[in-house]
Amino acid sequence: MSSEKRKIIISVVSDLVTDQRVNRAATALHEAGFLVTLVGRRKKSSLALSKRPYSTKRFYLLFEKGPLFYLHYNFSLFIYLLFKKADVYLSNDLDTLLANYLASKLKGVKLVYDSHEYFTEVPELVSRPAVQAIWLKLEKWIFPKLKKVMTVNDSIASFYRKKYDVPVHVVRNLPVKSTQTFQKESRKNWNIPEGKKVFLFQGAGINIDRGGEEAIRAIQRVDGAVLLFIGGGDVLNNLKALVTSTHAEEKVFFIPQQSFNELLRFTSMADFGLTLDKDTNLNYKYSLPNKLFDYIQAGLPVLATDLPEVKRIVEQYDVGLITPSLETDVLAAKMREMMHDEDQLARWKKNLNIAASELCWENEKKNFLELFTDVG
Repeated sequence: MSSEKRKIIISVVSDLVTDQRVNRAATALHEAGFLVTLVGRRKKSSLALSKRPYSTKRFYLLFEKGPLFYLHYNFSLFIYLLFKKADVYLSNDLDTLLANYLASKLKGVKLVYDSHEYFTEVPELVSRPAVQAIWLKLEKWIFPKLKKVMTVNDSIASFYRKKYDVPVHVVRNLPVKSTQTFQKESRKNWNIPEGKKVFLFQGAGINIDRGGEEAIRAIQRVDGAVLLFIGGGDVLNNLKALVTSTHAEEKVFFIPQQSFNELLRFTSMADFGLTLDKDTNLNYKYSLPNKLFDYIQAGLPVLATDLPEVKRIVEQYDVGLITPSLETDVLAAKMREMMHDEDQLARWKKNLNIAASELCWENEKKNFLELFTDVG
């Protein structure tokens, strides 16, 4: 490496507070000797950022969602990139790619692309084919020209390789290994009963077809257990309304989004973790969500829907159950089985320790850094 540090600008449309993947990426590149600036946006509801070892920049935008938001963000990002010196750009997801691609071409800066999901197949686009067509056109224009691409699992990587004949690397959403030096958040602070088993539904994107409604209905048929939501998303108000309409206030609890620095303390309050995405679109079907690995680091056995990538992890490490259905009786029965099979619980706890030691960012980081060995 030369005496002058290489400069990298990482961009994402999130507000940076809860985005674990981009923080891990930025921190790894900082530790590898890059001068890192992470760019996002600031919403009216955004929390303050925790102290980072790298620089951050958040745009204040006139719009927080919809076409005008994406146009304003990409215009702001493009102008920012034009006037900032960098050796490499790291674009996160298709909604930042246009500004990065244009700036990289104009300035001769190398571009790395990280697709956090199968973007054009998310339910919000599948349900709006005209909007989906615009994003597909953008993807088809730029993706075949990319030289360095990564995504979150083998299934999505395979789709992109076949579709665009471009090498795609896999960097999974693995958390930093837990040191177990943290103090668990107190259930008492949130009026969660101490004597009940807690099933946790966690995520920054608690959206349509994630299984939240089904979890609320099922927990009402499980004695000795409650359901806890931690996070935010498009259907959160609908879920709260469902709790009220079914008089389930003593069975279901909500905690707002937490920064990734605090999240493990909250995750560890629970006894079991839920990942209940439905097979309604290709993005969900082949997803491998952050929360699965967060649960594993916190030592929580997992109850998951029968989706290929998630099922592979749960069964490979034997750390939980797969539910064949989200029907209320079936899901409730799986919850009761998890609570009451002591031999199974003991086996899972032992296996969770093994899984946590293997499925961590410290092991995955080398796959990520390989994409930056010849940049700058």
